[in-house]
Amino acid sequence: MNLGLSESLQAAFPDVIPRIRPLANNPSIIDPEWLTGFAAAEGCFFVHIFKSPTHKLKEGVQLEFNLTQHNRDELLMKSLIEFFNCGNLQMSKNACMYRVTNIPDIAEKIMPLFEKYPIYGAKSTDFSDFHP
Repeated sequence: MNLGLSESLQAAFPDVIPRIRPLANNPSIIDPEWLTGFAAAEGCFFVHIFKSPTHKLKEGVQLEFNLTQHNRDELLMKSLIEFFNCGNLQMSKNACMYRVTNIPDIAEKIMPLFEKYPIYGAKSTDFSDFHP
């Protein structure tokens, strides 16, 4: 779908007219309810436990919230940095990932959004595990 309809689908649905995808690159137009739905589909609430010789128990813990999209949506992903006023963008060959790992930012900016505009479905249990 992201690359257009295949020849067999074009033949099966000849009346389909491709739509130009709008660019969402203005953080003031991001709707919080849309964002929670977007996070339910494309987001991740992640607890990373890693080995760390500097910690007393030799392990560290890092919380992370991320959203991943194809790199053509880089402007949308950058607008999340402005919307939340935190996080960063990591680019790879075909994808870009919005990441927040700073615990105060997660606690003060990310969590309140999902408390006010809850995620529904399977991802809601991930958020419940992530949120104390």
